[in-house]
Amino acid sequence: MQRCFIALGSNQADPAAQVTRAFSELRNLPQSQLLACSSLYRSAPLGPQDQPAFINAVAMLDTLLSPEALLDALQHIELNAGRVRKAERWGPRILDLDLLLYADQMIDTPRLQVPHYHMHARSFVLYPLAELAADLIMPDGTTLQDLLDACPPAGLARLSGFTAQG
Repeated sequence: MQRCFIALGSNQADPAAQVTRAFSELRNLPQSQLLACSSLYRSAPLGPQDQPAFINAVAMLDTLLSPEALLDALQHIELNAGRVRKAERWGPRILDLDLLLYADQMIDTPRLQVPHYHMHARSFVLYPLAELAADLIMPDGTTLQDLLDACPPAGLARLSGFTAQG
């Protein structure tokens, strides 16, 4: 089993419900076990600001799926939620699932980059990730705490009343 972390985000069609449903879908992935889910966080959108705030979270799972098979499964969950991929980056979306980390592997293929290419600069990824694995060390040896120290939580708000179980 490989320890993986998945970022979840939504700002359309009841975003908190979208993320919560995605947790359930992750729980049902083949050859995988969902171990924990972070709190939900509200964050300002990246890119165009004329869109709703995002709801974000991180999930921790163990899997026997290869990185590419896991990516396929994540994209299938997005598709089932109604995600339509557009050329526009950082626009509104029903559901976005990103493979942040796959064990201690560094992957750079046309389809997949792990660790996720901008996770080091995204508070809406780092702070939920820290809930699940505060002592995490990135594949390049950088500690999660070092990333947190360099990325203040400006505008990030944890939503109260939500606790998810693995």
